Amino acid sequence: MTAPRARPAPPGSHITAILGPTNTGKTHLAIERMLGHKSGMIGQPLRLLAREVYERIRARVSPSEVALMTGEEKIIPPQARYFVCTTESMPWDRDVDFLAVDEIQLAADPDRGHIFTDRLLRARGGEETMFLGSKTARPLIKKLLPDAEITTRPRLSILSHSGHRKLTKLPRRTAIVDFSADRVYAIAELIRRQRGGAAVVMGALSPRTRNAQVALYQNGDVDYLIATDAIGMGLNMDVDHVAFASTSKFDGSRHRPLKVAELAQIAGRAGRHMNDGTFGTTGEARPLTPETIERIEDHRFEADPVFHWRNSDIDFSTLKDLIASLEQPPGRDGLARAPMAIDLEAVILLSRNEDIQRIAAAPAAIGLLWEVAQIPDFRKTMISEHTDLIARVYRSLMADEGRISQDWLDQQVTRLDRVEGDIDTLSNRIAHMRTWTYIANRSGWLDDAPHWQERTRAVEDRLSDALHERLTQRFVDRRTSVLMKRLREREDLMASISEDGDVLVEGEFVGKLQGFVFVADPRAEGIHEKALRAASDKALAGEIIARAGKIAMAPASDIQISEQGHFIWQGHIVGHLASGDTPLAPKVTVLASEQLNGPERDKVVERLQSWIRVHIATVLEPLEQLRAGEELTGLAKGVAFQLVENLGSMNREQIAEDVRALDQEARGQLRKKGVRFGAHSIFVPALLKPAPARLILILWTLNRPLDDQNTNPFDNMPTPPAPGLTSVTVDPAASKEFYEAIGFRVCGPRAVRRDMLERLADVIRPIITERRYKGGVLIDPDMMSIMGCSAEEMAGILGGLGYRKAVEKFSSEEIAQAERLTAVAKAPKTIAATTAHVPAAPTPPTTEASKEPAKDSQTDEAKDLAAQATTPPASPDAPDATAAATPEAPTTSGEPATEQAVEQTATPAPAASPETSTTETAAAETVKTESTETTAEDQTPAVAVAEPIELEIWRPQRRHSHKGPGRSPRQQGKSDRSDKAKRGKSGPSKGPRKQNASKGSDNHRSRPPKREKPMDPDSPFAALAALKNLTPKK
Repeated sequence: MTAPRARPAPPGSHITAILGPTNTGKTHLAIERMLGHKSGMIGQPLRLLAREVYERIRARVSPSEVALMTGEEKIIPPQARYFVCTTESMPWDRDVDFLAVDEIQLAADPDRGHIFTDRLLRARGGEETMFLGSKTARPLIKKLLPDAEITTRPRLSILSHSGHRKLTKLPRRTAIVDFSADRVYAIAELIRRQRGGAAVVMGALSPRTRNAQVALYQNGDVDYLIATDAIGMGLNMDVDHVAFASTSKFDGSRHRPLKVAELAQIAGRAGRHMNDGTFGTTGEARPLTPETIERIEDHRFEADPVFHWRNSDIDFSTLKDLIASLEQPPGRDGLARAPMAIDLEAVILLSRNEDIQRIAAAPAAIGLLWEVAQIPDFRKTMISEHTDLIARVYRSLMADEGRISQDWLDQQVTRLDRVEGDIDTLSNRIAHMRTWTYIANRSGWLDDAPHWQERTRAVEDRLSDALHERLTQRFVDRRTSVLMKRLREREDLMASISEDGDVLVEGEFVGKLQGFVFVADPRAEGIHEKALRAASDKALAGEIIARAGKIAMAPASDIQISEQGHFIWQGHIVGHLASGDTPLAPKVTVLASEQLNGPERDKVVERLQSWIRVHIATVLEPLEQLRAGEELTGLAKGVAFQLVENLGSMNREQIAEDVRALDQEARGQLRKKGVRFGAHSIFVPALLKPAPARLILILWTLNRPLDDQNTNPFDNMPTPPAPGLTSVTVDPAASKEFYEAIGFRVCGPRAVRRDMLERLADVIRPIITERRYKGGVLIDPDMMSIMGCSAEEMAGILGGLGYRKAVEKFSSEEIAQAERLTAVAKAPKTIAATTAHVPAAPTPPTTEASKEPAKDSQTDEAKDLAAQATTPPASPDAPDATAAATPEAPTTSGEPATEQAVEQTATPAPAASPETSTTETAAAETVKTESTETTAEDQTPAVAVAEPIELEIWRPQRRHSHKGPGRSPRQQGKSDRSDKAKRGKSGPSKGPRKQNASKGSDNHRSRPPKREKPMDPDSPFAALAALKNLTPKK
């Protein structure tokens, strides 16, 4: 084994080592010296730096005289005299007058050091050889090249320490250094939010992307550069300060602190030419020790202990000989065998493959295997995956054609030729693409090498441009970068406002004028926020005043009110409602920036106040009429006042005494104002429509009580039922008052719209009055249809109304009778003529009175029968399922008599009047009698009696509390007995007699006769009575 020796300089040539810290002009000196010779070659440690030097030399001499040679790019004009290469790509077969190798101290690097050591020992220029690097390499260069002339150069500017600073307090033109891609991205995000943006430089980026990012910084588009230690390798930028966000890194095998020389190499990027620079720490990095600071400032570093070396005199006789020659130790002081590189590791793994052993039998084949094994692992994959790629390429080259399959290469390149994806995706594609770019630039591996070189370079360029665009989009605020330039130049910023309210400063979006409020773009916050606001305020002041004039003259249709009580104008919120002295007189608050003040602000307030006043008067016209109280007298005015206070609806029990005290005249006054007297509610049906209900909910919400934690009345508001629904499931978070405000009443688990509740009362009343099911109610489809619910939910509604469930037995005859009565109720016109000739039958005893008042419904059977006997049917007073969305029908003259009947009935649920019951019973008996007479001849006596059938019915609960002063349940039952006495013996008594009936009768006879209320001459009952008087007596 022969120890490595340095190649002597050719006769007449000399070797020079130019050593010193960064910013000493070493590279500039080498370029000047090379251009002084007829030919020359310079090796750079990075493809990026090689490209930079190549461009500088092209600017000095003809482009046809300069060549660029890297592993992934080769531009070699035929007349080229100057060659700029990466250190690995420096050709040995070219003789040049001048040769230089930059960053020679990298010979101490474990990964690539053997390349630089080999160039130090063997690369020579015909007339001059120059090695450039740090002073840490001086002892070893002196030892290995004793004849070399070593020159040190001082730094052109002063580098000093400035301490630790927060990331947000770093000065402009700062390079922030970290050694993790994730942390680099995180820092760049923070700088973008605080300072407008940052450029990103990492070793994983392609040279084209790195150049584009550096250009952002150099052009002044951004003031900050976030980088890994790739910044330390000769990137010449105008950096004033270098801040270390970390002082340790993972070197591929372990996590270790940076050496002082490594820190100095990076810190030396600060201060270019004669401009002084500073360095320090930031973020989570620990402050540097005083000793480290002093050594960096004085450029005193420990010398490199060894240079790494690998044998370049390779034996290709066999695979074993190849591996042995590569593992040969140097055998010389100052040199150490390089750690196993990935190319040697791949050869060792492939040498164990039988197929490769068979193919790589001759020295030429082994030489080709070694050449293929040097494909760089740009992808940073597992060694096994990288080895598979090498094996695939090697087999293609060793096949009959001796070339890589173009179809296979086309598939690989096409698969990567896509520019969509995020930063990581594009970075990964570029890494894969660089592998194929390297392969395309290998001599003799492809049939049409120039085509593939051009294609792979074009794909890599497209991917690099897309990656640069993604980095810029993510880490650079273009708007802020433009504004920063203007601010640095101290020019006045021009602001404007577009038609849709976009506020632009120097053509860049900084916020939006929404109504009278300027909403700044969050990205415009930061160090320049004050300058942006000052520029935009000038334009905002005039625009806001102009808008105030427009809204003051705006028609009512241009303004709307939202469900949250906000005024909407031109699609933006310009104000909101607040509680006033009364629910129907809310106050107005304008939402505006400080530019709207004085008379202009008063104009807006006055316009909104006027609009809401008119809006309430229009939408809630019935309520406004009640509040005005015109044509209302006495107690009617008091009832109207209470309805206004409760926004148009009340439960009947809340106002039962006042309603009971109203005479027919007072009731007529209220009906003319749209008030309806129902069995369960006193309300205004017109206010159940969607628009009034929506406005009433807003007004109710403004005046509802709030707790200490909730200052906005619209916070946590339940969602109101959709228009058209007759009942809804009660929201546990909603209060009873919430449903009552929107025209619903809570009945157990469901809330029922008031008009639909009265329709339900219309259905239930005759069923109980006629005792179709022994004074109870059987849930049927009609009820469920009205309520829009299931049978189970209907049961919950009845329970909420005070009914109790019972299971009772009914004979088939009783069920048939109930069904016939139901059929009569559904087809009143069929029996209208019959009822005029049938004597009224006495109404059977009914159950005790309910706490719920009776209802004044125009669908009451008594009213229907009387109206049909005298006049055409009138429009029903109770709205149908769409009543809330349609105008209410006029009130008929029969309503007062119906109310009287409702209030006198003894049924606990909504009941019909005595006359109605009499008429309905007579009609039912007529139908029954006729049916019996018609079919009696055809029927035969039944052999056996059918078994009773059990039915689930609902009865009104007996209540022992007084419904009103001096009225007990017994007293409430007197009207039934009185009615029965009046009917006399005209019909058989139906139903069992109550045990206390005689007692009640005694009480009735012992009391003075009750004063009857005068009958309204226009009521259907008056017409029915007149009809009876005209009928000839038998």
